[in-house]
Amino acid sequence: MTIPNDFVNYKTTPVFTPDNIPKMFLFEHNTKAGVFGKICVIAGSLKFYGFKERRGDVELEVIINAGDDAISPPEYWHKVEFLTPATEFRVEFYAQKDSDIVQKNLSERNE
Repeated sequence: MTIPNDFVNYKTTPVFTPDNIPKMFLFEHNTKAGVFGKICVIAGSLKFYGFKERRGDVELEVIINAGDDAISPPEYWHKVEFLTPATEFRVEFYAQKDSDIVQKNLSERNE
C-alpha cells in the first residue's frame, strides 16, 4: 500500500518503546477518516495486526523490522505488538495537502 502523492505528513509521534507506548496502540484502534498512518520501525521488530472490522477477525499480520515501515489506511482497525524489548518506532500521519486536518495542524505549529 502506498500513500497518495497529494498527501503530506502533518504530524509525527515521539519515538515509542515498550516503556512509553500509549496503551491504545496495543489494542484495536483506527486511523481517522482521510488519514494514513505510516509506522516506521527504528530498532527491533514490531508486529502489525489488521482487522476486517472492530473486534473482528485478524485479516493481516505483518512483521516490520528496523528500517522498514508499514501503512495503515484511513479508518482501518489495527494494533501493534512489540517483538523485542529493544523495539523503537514512530508513526507519521498523512492527509491530503488541502484538507482541514492539515491546515489545522500547520496553523497550530505556527502559533
